[in-house]
Amino acid sequence: MPPTVDVIITVADMSHAHYAEEIVETIFVAAQQRGTGIARRTPEYVIQKMEEGKAIIALTSDGRFAGFCYVETWEHGGYVANSGLIVKPEFRKHNLARKIKRAAFDLSRKKYPDAKIFGITTSAAVMKINSELGYRPVHFSELTTDEAFWKGCQSCPNYDILQRTNRAMCLCTGMLFDPKDPTA
Repeated sequence: MPPTVDVIITVADMSHAHYAEEIVETIFVAAQQRGTGIARRTPEYVIQKMEEGKAIIALTSDGRFAGFCYVETWEHGGYVANSGLIVKPEFRKHNLARKIKRAAFDLSRKKYPDAKIFGITTSAAVMKINSELGYRPVHFSELTTDEAFWKGCQSCPNYDILQRTNRAMCLCTGMLFDPKDPTA
C-alpha cells in the first residue's frame, strides 16, 4: 500500500452493498491459496451483515475495497465471532488487518458487551492480533456449542479431523476473549 493511499475503516451499511461480490470472492480466493476452510458466504449474506450494522469495511479514499470483517452471534448473543477477516493482497503488510480486527472487536464489545468473543484460526498473524486484543488460546469445549457455527467448518479440508475428534481439536486454534475474565 503506497504511503499516499489513505484507508478509511468504518462500520459498513447498505451504501457498501455493491462491494459484496468482491468481498466474498476475495475471501474465497484467499482460503483456496492458504488451503484453509473459511466458510463460504454469499453476497446476500454479506449484505445482510451490512444492513444489520455488523460489518467493518476498509476503503481507500478513492473508493477501492481494501478489507472486511463481520460480526456473527451465537447462542442468542452469548458468543460473538469476528469472521471473514480479509485484506486484499495489495493492501497487506501495513497493519490493515489489525485495524479492521480492532474495529470489529470494538463493534462487538459495543453491541454485545457481555458476550464472549471467539474465533478459530490457523493464521499465526490472526493469533497474534487476537492475543493483543486479550483473547487467549482455549480448548474447543470453551467455544460455542451452536451447531450452525460448526457447520461452517464443513468447507474446510481439515473437517474430518474435527469430526474424528468430536470437535475436541483440529488444526485451528480456538481463541476466546471473556469480558468477565479479569486478566483480559
